[in-house]
Formats: sequence, structure tokens, C-alpha cells
Amino acid sequence: MNLAELEQKLVAAARANPPSDWVPYAFEKRIMARLAARPVVDDWALWARALWRAAAPCAAIMLLLGAWSFFAPPRNAPANDLSQQLEQTLLAAVDQEQPIDLTR
Repeated sequence: MNLAELEQKLVAAARANPPSDWVPYAFEKRIMARLAARPVVDDWALWARALWRAAAPCAAIMLLLGAWSFFAPPRNAPANDLSQQLEQTLLAAVDQEQPIDLTR
């Protein structure tokens, strides 16, 4: 069927059947009641629910990794351990024999 011919038939059918001004009783109130009855989607509640569900697995993973690092056998510490070097650097002034003169 030709598209232009179909369009002319549809326009003729629409003109032959004009829309009515009659509206069912209390139509507006029914529509507004349905709109008010719909629950409002709260995006923050969805995020909070997802984060609370993720908290338990995260805590379990944290506990497992903490226990693994606590009970893991210690490796042989290298001779130039960074923590030992830091402690020696910070306490170098305390280890000196002579007092520091602060009046200069």
C-alpha cells in the first residue's frame, strides 16, 4: 500500500470522527490519586542499602587478611630495614653524649 494513500485515509477517518468533550466522572481525581499512591524512588536509600549489604563482606575480608598477616610466619628481616633506619635517625640526637646548647 502506498504510504501517501494510507496517510490520506487516516486523516479522513480522523476528521470523520471528531473527539468528544465528554470526560468520565471524577477522572482527574482518579488520575491524581493513582499518581499520589505511587511510591517515590529514593536514590539515597538505594545507595545506603547497597553499601550496608557490602559492609559485611568487606569486614570479613578485612578480618581474613588481618589474621593472615598476623599469623603468617615472619620472613628473615633484611639488614637494612627501613623501620630500624627511621628509628636510628629520629633518636640520633638522644644518643649523643654531650648536651645540646639551646641558648645559641
